[in-house]
Amino acid sequence: MDNTLKKYRYWEWRTIIVLFVGYALFYFVRKNLGMAIPAMEAELGISKTQLGVFLTIHSIIYGFSRFANGLLVDRFSKKKIMVLGLILTCTVNLLICFSPKLNGLLNLLDAEGKATLGLVYLIGSLWVLNGYIQGMGVPPCLSLLAHWIRPTELATKQSIWNVSHSIGAGVVVALCGFMLNRFGYSAWYLCFIVPSLLALLGVPILWFGLKDSPSEVGLPPVEKMDQVKKSDSEPNPLDNIDGSKYRKIINKMVFANPYIWIIALSNFCVYVIRLTILDWGASFLTETKGMDIAAAGGILATTEMLGGTMGMLLAGWLSDKLFKSKAHRTCFFCIVFATLSFFLFWKCQSVTLSFVCLVFSAFFIYGPQALYGVCASQQATKFAAGTGNGIVGIFGYLSSVVSGVIFGSMADAGGWDSVFPVAIIFGIVGAIFIGLMWNAPADGYEKLNKVIADTNK
Repeated sequence: MDNTLKKYRYWEWRTIIVLFVGYALFYFVRKNLGMAIPAMEAELGISKTQLGVFLTIHSIIYGFSRFANGLLVDRFSKKKIMVLGLILTCTVNLLICFSPKLNGLLNLLDAEGKATLGLVYLIGSLWVLNGYIQGMGVPPCLSLLAHWIRPTELATKQSIWNVSHSIGAGVVVALCGFMLNRFGYSAWYLCFIVPSLLALLGVPILWFGLKDSPSEVGLPPVEKMDQVKKSDSEPNPLDNIDGSKYRKIINKMVFANPYIWIIALSNFCVYVIRLTILDWGASFLTETKGMDIAAAGGILATTEMLGGTMGMLLAGWLSDKLFKSKAHRTCFFCIVFATLSFFLFWKCQSVTLSFVCLVFSAFFIYGPQALYGVCASQQATKFAAGTGNGIVGIFGYLSSVVSGVIFGSMADAGGWDSVFPVAIIFGIVGAIFIGLMWNAPADGYEKLNKVIADTNK
């Protein structure tokens, strides 16, 4: 029995670490555009509105891709889907890097070296394609974590994996800021080629480091690990889920589950603030705070890696220890304080205080960013974790309609002071939504057992 538990712990932590590294590298080739935006504006003459359209369509496609790939990972190899996704997203970023070189074949640059609509459409189309491919990253991670981590520990340990978001985003914005400061805005293409080559190093790590389920290494399902000390023969109501039962679980645990839709709506509001910071942070800091691109990149990197990392880890720990694995309660408090911090960031005149408020914004916003995946996995159970998170992901990235093209157009027309009040309203609404499920249970396994019992009648 002790050897089984020891082996389980080894593979559990191996899976968490490999997924941590792999998904951080996905962020290298996704959050690089935000840092390239000021340089692409200056060198190629692409407007905020046009770039906002890129960001919006990319994020919407990404959200739907998360849903589509969520369905796939619940039925097929999670490892293979994630590895293929990392290879393809690096390939697309390399194509964006070299796209102006096609000017001889296509009319992509005018006489002054500025982008024609042809180049705008080409880069935009590639970024949209990247949005779909990026949707092959999160679903395998969330499904694997649900298969390898016990429900009573999921918030804490999935929050550790979620730090990969902050590390990946923080490293890439710092790297891109350094390169643009060192080589100038004319080297905007480095923001695509360098992260791509670094991210490709993750392919063998994922391929050789992951297993799709405990059964591949001779371990019982994760929900039986608490039974190992008692009896290996104790019956498990979650065994032998056939096709018809699986379809009923998907319907009852996801599509007809009101908690999934509450989480999704709140996630939409949270992502308005999160994407505003990530996608427009460099532009806002350079245009309104008078920073150079390297300083803006350094501040955003510190915000992500310090505020985001600490916020996710503390939120996961509080959910399991203080709120008895009811992660949705932690999310409520996080959204309230994130919205307040974002308001103070907007109003602060001091650069130092602005930096502090931005760190606190990330600290609190990354709590729900990390935990909404946990909430969806807990309420949908591991058998529908990919699908449940797919719906939540769609709503999160539909928010880019607001944070991308709408906020880009508003900033072009009326400046950043027209953007912040709208983002703050979304934060307030997000807190109200998640507050509606305050009394929800910690997970949906009791409901799952009832669904299985009804199916067997």
